[in-house]
Amino acid sequence: MPARSPRELAQLPYAHRLVAFDGDLDRDGDHEFAHFDGDAFAEVEAGGSAFTSSAFSTVTFTGGRYRRSRFDDVWLHGVRVVGADLVETSWMDAEFAACVLAGIEAFGATMRRVVFHHCKFDSVNLRKTKLREVAFVDCLLRDVDLAGATLTDVSFPGSTLERIRLDNARLSRVDLREAGALDIASGLDALRGATIDSAQLLDLAPALALLLGLIVEDR
Repeated sequence: MPARSPRELAQLPYAHRLVAFDGDLDRDGDHEFAHFDGDAFAEVEAGGSAFTSSAFSTVTFTGGRYRRSRFDDVWLHGVRVVGADLVETSWMDAEFAACVLAGIEAFGATMRRVVFHHCKFDSVNLRKTKLREVAFVDCLLRDVDLAGATLTDVSFPGSTLERIRLDNARLSRVDLREAGALDIASGLDALRGATIDSAQLLDLAPALALLLGLIVEDR
């Protein structure tokens, strides 16, 4: 997936149709051409909602349940999501820029044609997610759990990966060569199907030797 530069709000093809959101988020809500600007949502029950051709500017989500919600053609800039339930949500044609995602439960989520720019992930549960054509550009991913996830056509240009869990993950056409740092906490064998460069191979050598049971001794 091309890692294009993040767009400004005015550059969105549906920008002229956006209407300022004024109300509450509820379960099974249907939101199209909505602009969430500076809103703060705490412990909201909005599972099963749909967000289509909508924009989120400097919005804060604290806690709350958005399980099985759908986000199609959405734009998020300066958004902060902490401790929210995003289990089994679906994301299609989404763009994140300068967002913070921390303590999120998002296992079983699906993402396709999604790009993250300058975002920070901290203790995010992405177990058994399906990521296809996803790019993490200049991001920080710390303590992200991708156990059992399926990653296809995923790239990490300029991103730092710290203590990433990949147990039983399946990778296909995953490009890690431009990642700034690559620290795999567990599931190193799941890198089968990923592409790394020679410098990264040297960095991973001690962990790979341990995985293979190699004894490395200098004479």
